[in-house]
Amino acid sequence: MNFDQAFDRLLGHEGGYVNDPRDPGGETNWGITVSVARAEGYSGPMRDLPRDTAKAIYKAKYWAPVRADELPDSVRFDVFDAAVNHGVSQSSKWLQRAAGANPDGVIGAQTVAAVRSAGPLIAAAFNGYRLQFYTDLSTWPTFGKGWTRRVASNLQNLKG
Repeated sequence: MNFDQAFDRLLGHEGGYVNDPRDPGGETNWGITVSVARAEGYSGPMRDLPRDTAKAIYKAKYWAPVRADELPDSVRFDVFDAAVNHGVSQSSKWLQRAAGANPDGVIGAQTVAAVRSAGPLIAAAFNGYRLQFYTDLSTWPTFGKGWTRRVASNLQNLKG
């Protein structure tokens, strides 16, 4: 899966404009929070955030830092999706734990090598860490069903 394919699939999870007062991320569009959009230089109304702007933000802030192009296809989307949803460092730590690498939150050459040698079941271990994290969040009662569906969808689309 390349970035363009991953982005299109991600939007299936993230959707369009949302402003749910129960969501600590606040106002979002294409899954980009208002704070991230502002930090990346977008100053317009969130409802009008262009799709191409969101795509550029995703590639620079989430896809590239997790070195997604270097990861095996079996876990590439999961790591990217989790980086978007939980942050690059958290997603990286889950990947490192799943691969038996030092969980320092930065994907480097050693992590990439460990992930490549781990085999396709690494995605199941990665998603296990992710689900456990979700259940510990105070917002689990509100958003847990949707998060579980998100991870279930990722698991159903695993490619070995």
